[in-house]
Amino acid sequence: MPSVRAERPGAPALLGWLTDPDAPRLCLVTGAPGLLDWLAAHGPRVAGRRRTTRALVPLTGRTALGTAWAVADHLGVVAGSPDDLVRALATTDDGRTARTVLLLPALHTAAEPLAVARLLKDLAGLGRVRVVVETLPGTPEHDVLAEGRVAVVDEDQAAEPSHGIPAPAPPDLSDPHAVCAADPVAVTTGYVLDPADDHGGLRPAWLRAGQALCAAATPADRALGLLALLGDGADPRLRPALHELAAGAPWRVRWTRVAGDVAPPWPGPVAALAAQDGTLLVAGLAGTVHLLAAADARPLGRLDHPVTGRVTSLAPAPDGTVLLLDERGRLHTVRGTRPRPPYLQRLTEAVSATLTRHPGTALAAIAGSVVVGDRLGSVHAFGLTGLHQAALHSGRVTAVAAVESATPFVCSGGTDGAVRRWTPGRAPDPAPLAERPSPVVSLSATETPQGPALAVAWADGTVRLDRPEQGDRLDFRPGPPVRSVAVTPDGALVIGMDEAVVRLERVSG
Repeated sequence: MPSVRAERPGAPALLGWLTDPDAPRLCLVTGAPGLLDWLAAHGPRVAGRRRTTRALVPLTGRTALGTAWAVADHLGVVAGSPDDLVRALATTDDGRTARTVLLLPALHTAAEPLAVARLLKDLAGLGRVRVVVETLPGTPEHDVLAEGRVAVVDEDQAAEPSHGIPAPAPPDLSDPHAVCAADPVAVTTGYVLDPADDHGGLRPAWLRAGQALCAAATPADRALGLLALLGDGADPRLRPALHELAAGAPWRVRWTRVAGDVAPPWPGPVAALAAQDGTLLVAGLAGTVHLLAAADARPLGRLDHPVTGRVTSLAPAPDGTVLLLDERGRLHTVRGTRPRPPYLQRLTEAVSATLTRHPGTALAAIAGSVVVGDRLGSVHAFGLTGLHQAALHSGRVTAVAAVESATPFVCSGGTDGAVRRWTPGRAPDPAPLAERPSPVVSLSATETPQGPALAVAWADGTVRLDRPEQGDRLDFRPGPPVRSVAVTPDGALVIGMDEAVVRLERVSG
């Protein structure tokens, strides 16, 4: 078997940089075509108990936005722009990024090499991730990266670096069939470099959903993602065309409300969602709770509630009461139109008094029970028969949901990325119901005609609809960060984001 040195002359220097904890986080590779592809295939090393990950992101034809989306996917975050990616990595630290090495070949063949270079320099400057870039000396992008503390690997000063392949020509960017079938990198580049034309509404929809669209497996999946974030000002021919193209996807879009929509109007950025009979409760960032018809998103007014500031959780109770958790972790109550039994009022008052002393982080309610999560990883079920508690997560509980079924149960999610099922009064299920290497941001559960249904959203942008009793689960990625999810009593999935609210229904069969 040939040695590493014989196989690639620059490999020992590059591997030495990778294993040196004090080395600069940025390494420039020059005169070594194919070295980064070799390194990606060579496999990661084991660092103690943790295995490093080598993420290959070819830069040919990519803009800074397209590069940010690809890197964000590898790092398990959601980024609507290069600046969003830098902010996300600067403000979150789950240990994942420190074990990732980004391998970025052929910077000189990118569609926006200078803008990409600035992004990569910012990423390396955070100190959270190692960045290896193949550059061409003498170019402006190389000069930007070479400033400051940086490692350089050069196999042969006389060797000609790879110039890659020409950036693929974009398709007809106004044709939904061409856009969904084309190379997503080429589509992204075409839209980024042509800001003056919205192409009938396709361009803004693509730029909202693009991180997920670039990772989508099929044209049908891309058509579905475009439909989910297509505004009502789009060319009226686009929606039926995209519905036809999305026919092979496992979801269908029932309705969507996007920033700028007027008929019906977009309710604004979403902080929390809940479903109550045929109504959706949509809490905004400033505390207003809009009421929408769940079937078609028609506005039905606002919830008259006593909360000042942001609402972080909405928990409709079976008697029509709506419980709200504010950003300080305090409980508030909005009475329904039906008379409330005195014992439920006393229960709510007791929970409210408890949260005044020990703020909650998540909230749910079913008949005769209020469920609260806390920052230490425990879930508390306050009921008419007493208090039940379970330590379910390592770290903060970020979401809870409760199901009023033949055997009522609670689901909880946390910063540990796990979703756990628990029946108060019994031991928690030993294995997570679901788990991803990303914090849970929202849960919703309800009884449907097909049995209990659970919706989960993670911080990496993944949403899952799970029917635990059927062993049936299906994922969807809308593209932007997901702030909240809700399951309606008929089993539909509603997703709330900063710029859109969308209702999806699973295709039967």
